[in-house]
Amino acid sequence: MKRILIVKVTSLGDLVHGQPVVADLHRAFPGVKIDWAADASFADVPRWNAGIDRVLCAPLRGFKKNRSGAELKAIFTSISELRREKYDIVLDLQGVYKSAIISFLARSRRRLGYRSADLGESGAAFAYTGRFAPREDLNAWDGLRRTVADAFGYEVSGAPRFDLSIPRSADPSVKPEEQRYAMLFHATSSDVKKWPTAHWVAIGRSLVERGITPLLPWGSAREEQEAIAIAKEVRGSRILPRMSILQVAQYVDAASLIVGTDTGFVHLASALGKPTVMIFTATARRYFGVDVPGVSVSVGDDGRPPSVTEVLDAIASLEPLP
Repeated sequence: MKRILIVKVTSLGDLVHGQPVVADLHRAFPGVKIDWAADASFADVPRWNAGIDRVLCAPLRGFKKNRSGAELKAIFTSISELRREKYDIVLDLQGVYKSAIISFLARSRRRLGYRSADLGESGAAFAYTGRFAPREDLNAWDGLRRTVADAFGYEVSGAPRFDLSIPRSADPSVKPEEQRYAMLFHATSSDVKKWPTAHWVAIGRSLVERGITPLLPWGSAREEQEAIAIAKEVRGSRILPRMSILQVAQYVDAASLIVGTDTGFVHLASALGKPTVMIFTATARRYFGVDVPGVSVSVGDDGRPPSVTEVLDAIASLEPLP
């Protein structure tokens, strides 16, 4: 086995979950080179993994939204780059049309994808020469590790190794100013995953009393208004400017504490070994929760949001904070 292409194009949390597969493949096939194909929006994640040789990316989301000529040109350029190498195996861990097309265009006689019943889009089946079944009895990252191990015929051993290293920022405008601060990821992609503003205010005030500055990131105009509402009630908190994935990750990497809902940046924080509390309200803690003793803990569950006291107790369980 000389070179493998992994195709998983979105989203942030999903790409973070997939990173331990890289270390597993290197253990199973010493000397193998691993490439990763991702949407340009999330390509930073595999770039942070030194175990990945090439990161192939195209602005697929951007082109779908904007239909610009520049983005179309970038897609064609990425296809040429994709076909520059020949792969022993292409492994599609996404299972939708766009990932299937990438897999089909890659230079390989072996293209593995999910069984038809497990595909995100059934039409993606055209691209594969072999099929595998997902391990649905485990959490997201262990499930992926076992799935890939089953497909390649090796055994998984040890704790997951994410091997992510966030580049330091040379830009003073995005350099964290506080020595002790907490990132409060209040924003979510879905309203059902939200935690009440009053609860975030209570957490923020508790942190300020302990000398920890709450920082409030956001990614849309609506999320900015939510951050403003929290900051008005938490003297000493700070609203961050709108930032790129890399810039937010740099803040996460230097934080004393991360508290947030089941979102990609909170999964990234746990993968980086940061003190992390993940709040569940409408997704399954069993499948997506983080639980690394002394490092990260999940509270709440699908249909059972946690109380403020539960979150404060979870923070206390991670003491002493940096």
